Amino acid sequence: MNAAVVIDNEELELFREMVLRALEREVAPHYEQWEQEGITPRELWRTLGEAGLLCVDAPEAQGGCGVPFEYSVMLVTEMARLGYGALATNVMVHSDIVAPYIAHIGNDEQKDRWLPGMVSGDVVGAIAMTEPGAGSDLAALRTTAVKDGDEYVINGSKTFITNGQHADMVIVAAKTDPAAGAKGVSLFLVDTTLPGYSKGRNLEKIGQHSGDTSELFFENLRVPASALLGEEGKGFMYLMNELPRERLVIGAIGVGAARGALDMTIQYADERMLFGQKLKQLQNTRFRIAEMETDYRINKAFIDQCIGEYSRGELDAATASMAKYTGTEMQCRVADGCLQLFGGYGYTTEYPISRAFIDARVQRIYGGTSEVMKEVIARSVLGRD
Repeated sequence: MNAAVVIDNEELELFREMVLRALEREVAPHYEQWEQEGITPRELWRTLGEAGLLCVDAPEAQGGCGVPFEYSVMLVTEMARLGYGALATNVMVHSDIVAPYIAHIGNDEQKDRWLPGMVSGDVVGAIAMTEPGAGSDLAALRTTAVKDGDEYVINGSKTFITNGQHADMVIVAAKTDPAAGAKGVSLFLVDTTLPGYSKGRNLEKIGQHSGDTSELFFENLRVPASALLGEEGKGFMYLMNELPRERLVIGAIGVGAARGALDMTIQYADERMLFGQKLKQLQNTRFRIAEMETDYRINKAFIDQCIGEYSRGELDAATASMAKYTGTEMQCRVADGCLQLFGGYGYTTEYPISRAFIDARVQRIYGGTSEVMKEVIARSVLGRD
């Protein structure tokens, strides 16, 4: 168990204000254009790095600030609250998934090679687990890594890989022992400039349009043995150990996005006139806002509790699954309810509530679907049988 982490709320608030200023300066003027273009520019990552917005809780020895986890999760939550859902997802994968894998599992050489660049934005990180025939079922991976002398030869493909277009380094999950099932999975730090690595098209999605999401292909891709992350055959265990943070942050992003949707809807209800009165004066509006605000606050309280548990090293897989499940389901309920109050205007791209609605939907899918989350939770309560 980790020692209790004492958070200086004044410093955290100062950091939040710095984040908001940076986003207003570097993201707000361009985000609509990036959404239309279907991807953010590669240079944005270096801009975010210069602004101190990447891998903030990475160790100081590798260029990070070494601040508590609360700083990192607050950063992406604020992005989501402001309506930058795709950016929040991309940064979350880079800073809250890939960097912790390296910091927690990697050796000193691997940390020194990759983490400083991830902090600066010179290296964009991605993680490649999902395959065309293996989504949440990680034990069904078909990508292989065969030992050949002091190298591994990787063959296979991945899909739905966040940051796949811009990635300079990808953590690849592959079978080093196909006959061993989950116990035959290993993780590799793959330099994307190596021969045999290629990326497919940037996938078109119904939401998170500027999010970089790709297919990846490995054809006789040779990586040095030093690219093995941790020990051979322990990849599945590493994935299980690191998934709680990923799922918690996705739930936190859901809470942040819901707050943003509610705020814009409350403002709209105060401005929109209907039947000779403000929309906020109608009982239906008042009741729906009351329901959604309550839904939001209950989930925020639980997510905040889970953030504290994670910082103390106490967050278990089932509770993290609860955080993702309830946070993202609430996000979708709130986005739908808010859009309904906008009426026909909510269905136009002119009003940002429409983006909040379509960006929310994938939250219940990636990082483990809501159905998988419920099974994980059920196993913790009822067992596997």
